[in-house]
Amino acid sequence: MNSRWGALVAYSLVGASTQLLWLTFAPITTDAAHHYGVSTSAIGWLANVFPLLYVVLAIPAGIALDRSFRAALTLGAVLTAVGGLVRLVGDQYSAVLTGQLLIAVAQPFVLNAITRVAGSYLAEPDRPKGIAVGSASTFTGMLAAFLMGSMMEIRTLLVAQAAIAVVSAVALAVALRAPELYQRSTSASGFAAFRETWRDPFVRRLCVLVFVPFGAFISLMTWTEALLQPAGVSADQAGIVLIANVIAGVAGSALIPVWAARQRRELWIITVAVAVTAASCLALAAAPGFALAVSVFTLFGFLLLPALPIVLELSERRVGASEGAAAGLIWLSGNLGGLVVAGVVGVLVDHPAPAFLLMAAVVVIAIPLLRGLRSDVDALPSVTTGGPHG
Repeated sequence: MNSRWGALVAYSLVGASTQLLWLTFAPITTDAAHHYGVSTSAIGWLANVFPLLYVVLAIPAGIALDRSFRAALTLGAVLTAVGGLVRLVGDQYSAVLTGQLLIAVAQPFVLNAITRVAGSYLAEPDRPKGIAVGSASTFTGMLAAFLMGSMMEIRTLLVAQAAIAVVSAVALAVALRAPELYQRSTSASGFAAFRETWRDPFVRRLCVLVFVPFGAFISLMTWTEALLQPAGVSADQAGIVLIANVIAGVAGSALIPVWAARQRRELWIITVAVAVTAASCLALAAAPGFALAVSVFTLFGFLLLPALPIVLELSERRVGASEGAAAGLIWLSGNLGGLVVAGVVGVLVDHPAPAFLLMAAVVVIAIPLLRGLRSDVDALPSVTTGGPHG
């Protein structure tokens, strides 16, 4: 059985581009506010529109991918590139906001396609690796955003990122001209496929599971600087904490999901990740500081971020040809969790200890959910033999 890794690589470049452009202004919020003559809150909205639009568009994008996969994914890549170019018009905030909105609309069409790209262009034994690489690419895009923002002047930064988005879109458009190696057949399409997928209790449980730790992760990424500042951690040091977290997440996402799938230890890995993340939040509540933050963010980043590709791979094995709708539901749940948990923690942002305790409690909720998934995961086909789990 053959795999077309070129399609996966081209997809990964576009996936990384969406995250790169999403977080363009995260490391330079104050400088960007001065540059465009707006408030820091206005700059914050250049990133905040992404989870908001994802919640709205995740399911429609998933349905579009199931109906016309290559066309919908190409649309996402093209919109990402166009949004990057629009941000260059006039060097004004209104142009940047318009570009961010276009990229935010594109993002669900790109990220929801991770499992479909793997299922269409990779042989079954290679699919866990492909999903892991595709997921790791999104974290690589986040890391690149932090690093580029700290090294480049704003106008140069926007030009460089637009060029990356355009090259990535062209590469994917060329790769998708080749037909899919593995055709996906389904008994339903469109909203019918979504309804059929949502009726699966296993998919619903995965969505609830993702809501909890993904929400806590987004909350930690959103409020790390504010929560650590009372302990004497500077903005630059908080940036180092986040970069260490994402680097560890990239490494973990590239390594752990493949091992977990082959060893049939998916839920065990997620359970360990949840426990370590909860313990990390408790430690930061008790003794916040730069050294401890770097250590625990690196550790839980390595373990927790791979939970996303693991869940996506489990959903792909379960639903088959409706993986676009399933991925849409999972991404929707994760982003909704981020909005809810980050919103609640935002109320406690001036009280770091209770905020960290709250996030620890939220993460622990995932443990009983994981127990309820055991029998369903055991019944899934093996990625190596095609037989049932033992």
